[in-house]
Amino acid sequence: MKSFKTYRTLRGARRVSQGVFLALFVFFLLKTSIDGITAPGALPSISAPVGFFLEIDPLIAIFTVLTTHELYRNLLWALPLIALTMLFGRFFCGWICPMGTLNHMIASVKSSRLKGKKRLDANRYKPYQRWKYGVLAVFFGAALFTSLDVGLLDPIALLTRSMSLAVVPAYNTGVRALAAAASSGTFGFATPLMDGVGFVLQHLVLRAKPVLFQSALFIGLLFAALLAANRIITRFWCRGICPLGAMLGLLSRFSLLGMQKHPSLCTDCNRCALDCQGGDDPQPGYQWRQSECHLCLNCVADCPEAGIEFTLYPDMADTRSGPDITRRTVITSAVAGLAAVPLMRAETGFSKGGDPSLVRPPGSVGEKDFLSRCVRCGECMNVCPNNALHPTFMQSGFEGIWSPMLVPRIGYCEPTCVLCGTVCPTGAIDEITEKEKAWVPVKGQYKTERPPLRIGLAFYDFGRCLPWAMATECIVCEEWCPTSPKAIYFEQVEVQNRKGDFVMLKRPHVDPQLCVGCGACTFACPVKGQPAIYISSVGETRNPANSILLKSKPPAS
Repeated sequence: MKSFKTYRTLRGARRVSQGVFLALFVFFLLKTSIDGITAPGALPSISAPVGFFLEIDPLIAIFTVLTTHELYRNLLWALPLIALTMLFGRFFCGWICPMGTLNHMIASVKSSRLKGKKRLDANRYKPYQRWKYGVLAVFFGAALFTSLDVGLLDPIALLTRSMSLAVVPAYNTGVRALAAAASSGTFGFATPLMDGVGFVLQHLVLRAKPVLFQSALFIGLLFAALLAANRIITRFWCRGICPLGAMLGLLSRFSLLGMQKHPSLCTDCNRCALDCQGGDDPQPGYQWRQSECHLCLNCVADCPEAGIEFTLYPDMADTRSGPDITRRTVITSAVAGLAAVPLMRAETGFSKGGDPSLVRPPGSVGEKDFLSRCVRCGECMNVCPNNALHPTFMQSGFEGIWSPMLVPRIGYCEPTCVLCGTVCPTGAIDEITEKEKAWVPVKGQYKTERPPLRIGLAFYDFGRCLPWAMATECIVCEEWCPTSPKAIYFEQVEVQNRKGDFVMLKRPHVDPQLCVGCGACTFACPVKGQPAIYISSVGETRNPANSILLKSKPPAS
């Protein structure tokens, strides 16, 4: 039997572990941020294992296997965590999970509303803790229909997406605004002091240039609501919603490590239940719920009588190893998830004639396979050096919500950049090389006869194009076109302006054989509002059927 002091030491180690892994998560998140290309022709790269937390996530690994019938190589790292959970229980939730740590930090702030018996009651098992198994079953049913919507609520994907697309951009925006106000010179005699404050604030910015994302407000509000719920219901996310916690709870029922209770030593002080993170009823006299325990060790560290302990091969008489959920509920939830997929795919966003503005990142697999792999983690959007990738809303239907798409009016796809495929944890975006992308030669290192990887095609709106609609010279789109030879070429024409004068103009055209859909022309177009040139997904390499170029049919035999 371990001593009271030993358990307190282990609890301290658990707190250190939580802090270290949360810091590591933030470090990798910031290392994913690429602020721009350092020099013309330079190849951006990331050396840190920024996808570590996503790659060890068993929920992503198992559900990707269900949707694709194969295990992507990076997800092999989840197998050790699955094995350790089956040996020692749901330790990931209490020792590693950064989302769990944030929820725990917020829930553990002392509240006058939760004292004495109310605090004790808040940490008792509640029926709502069964919900997460229903949530898991719903996503399981959807996965059987090759839909990977579990990424919407997977804690690692949700935290990565929320931090990358909402929290960090909001932080940077706020700090920049404070720095600008401090340095504005409107504080009279305090101006020198405020200039210093502004200087300090500028060095607190996490990214060198402003990076903003579509749907950031909604993503941020949802994240804030999930965290705020902990102030109403203790660790509500972890106990009631988290599908990863539900899966680990199911795996933990095979754990060799369990709780051994000694009722004869218990003095009914209930200190063991005051700080229980999982709501798993550790008190003697109740059944300990193994699938709910986070192995936080608060119960054994607070028990002065050693009335409970964790040991290998415990007596299971006082243990409920499985979740408190009926088979009917599981089947009903799975069928609901299964039925939801055809309903989501009844929208036009999933059809061949879907939104033509849905331009996926270079290296993306076909749309059906893409949606069976993408977990909406936001890593590809965070790493994009030109802020070109943004979360979709309904462009690919509800099934594709918050998956990445190119928004060229905000940023264009850097010709030499392939980072989005490098950081993708599931293979929704293939890990291609600059040579395979083949948009421009990189420092003369290669030449290739294969066609470039296309993500779309540029089209002109002649009613808005200055040379076409207003007899005004403009060659910006051609200047920005990165391909060699350039995909945009000019037709030299003589036109008559309103004064009756004849002027020579260069009217631009797009060569569909050379255009790769990078969006640089759209980004640079000087026409405000709707640009005179836009990018459509037509011509994308990943879908040969989505082509504007008609191919001649072979002669009849």
